[in-house]
Amino acid sequence: MGAQKKGKVTQSGKPRECSALEVLQRGNAVTKLSFFIFGLGNIIHKQFVRGFTFLALEIAYIYYMISFGADSIANFITLGTHEQGETYNEALGIYEYTVGDNSMLFLLYGVITIAITLALLFFAYISMKSAYCTQLRLERNMRVPTFMDDLRSVKEENLHVAMMSLPIMGILIFTIIPLVFMILIAFTSYDRDHQPPGNLFTWVGFDNFKVMLSQGSKLAATFWPVLGWTLIWAVCATFTCYILGLLLALLINRKDTRIKGFWRFMFVLSVAVPQFVTLLSMRTIFNTNGPVNVLLRHMGFLGSTESIPFFTDPTVAKITIICINIWIGVPFTMLSTTGILQNIPAELYEAAKIDGANAPTIFRKITLPYMLFIMTPSLITSFTGNINNFNVIFLLSGGGPDTMDYYYAGKTDLLVTWLYRLTITQKDYNLGAVIGILVFVILAVLSLLTYRHTGSYKDEGAFQ
Repeated sequence: MGAQKKGKVTQSGKPRECSALEVLQRGNAVTKLSFFIFGLGNIIHKQFVRGFTFLALEIAYIYYMISFGADSIANFITLGTHEQGETYNEALGIYEYTVGDNSMLFLLYGVITIAITLALLFFAYISMKSAYCTQLRLERNMRVPTFMDDLRSVKEENLHVAMMSLPIMGILIFTIIPLVFMILIAFTSYDRDHQPPGNLFTWVGFDNFKVMLSQGSKLAATFWPVLGWTLIWAVCATFTCYILGLLLALLINRKDTRIKGFWRFMFVLSVAVPQFVTLLSMRTIFNTNGPVNVLLRHMGFLGSTESIPFFTDPTVAKITIICINIWIGVPFTMLSTTGILQNIPAELYEAAKIDGANAPTIFRKITLPYMLFIMTPSLITSFTGNINNFNVIFLLSGGGPDTMDYYYAGKTDLLVTWLYRLTITQKDYNLGAVIGILVFVILAVLSLLTYRHTGSYKDEGAFQ
């Protein structure tokens, strides 16, 4: 059957564009009761397999809540009340440890139980909706689908449900639930002084965010400078690689440039070397006693004990990192822009030359707008990736040089590398979660605002 109006059903009994409000308004008593007693409407109308499947899900949930889920919710609220203790056993003459609560497991089990409860509410709606389908079919004297009809629908109109169910479950189990768990850690006191199972941690609300963002605390004195350098780094790393890569592609693609393939090969050759190998090599080359400083000493530009502080001076280190990133990133940009440049209509250039436009004008009026129109989403993605560019900072400077003015952060640390220090080295998981949330908010706001104000979003057909 084709597209049908709201309230009608398909051959399998599934309503088209059926909302929960419609089911509640038009459903009979049996349909509404199917929300509380899963499968009731199907069982009454002899759809036993479908009905008992729904009922089995509800019974399994009730058993789970009685045996484990209710305690998980209670423990989720308190995050544990009994700490691990030590008692003296007079009979044995030794001290014994008494097992305490594990706040981390209580938090995890609570998140899982809440996720299962939300899934149950979804199945409650599906149960009621299924009963409503059957109700509509009976009101129209239509045949009620059998179990074999349900199986056939899985191969046809409900094929997407069968194919997507397993991937969606995987996303929920391995992505959504861990993500929610990590977000909730930001609202607890889970740090190096509250490590389960030896110690409990508790809910602290927005205290971690207040300490991180408010003026006067050492965390705030670290967060704002690190955030500023992170944004400066992301802007410089993104646009230097883009502009220089575009100019390199233009230079190679000139009509007068010979052996274009050779020049492309030479620059792309650096891409073949793994990035971490290049970064570690650069770190060695620009070290205090590396080849660059040694060569400058031999040439007389530096004294016998002098060296350029490529990674030991904060300002020089930042400039060095940006320059090395240019060496790494320009070949990638050159490759991507080459393909786009070759697809710009030649008629645009010919018309511009006839009108008397010179090369800079053609670049400013035709080439650059066209490239930005095509590559703005890629630039936004690159900007996002540079904010979270862990490898370049960690492998080149390690976040250093270190300073006592910051809270376990160096002068070249990005938010992501500072997060790494706080979690892996200092065990301040709550602060790491706070930084992760703040980075997500910053990236989401900047990306959405930027993209919505670009030609790629406003005028998709401008260059078609």
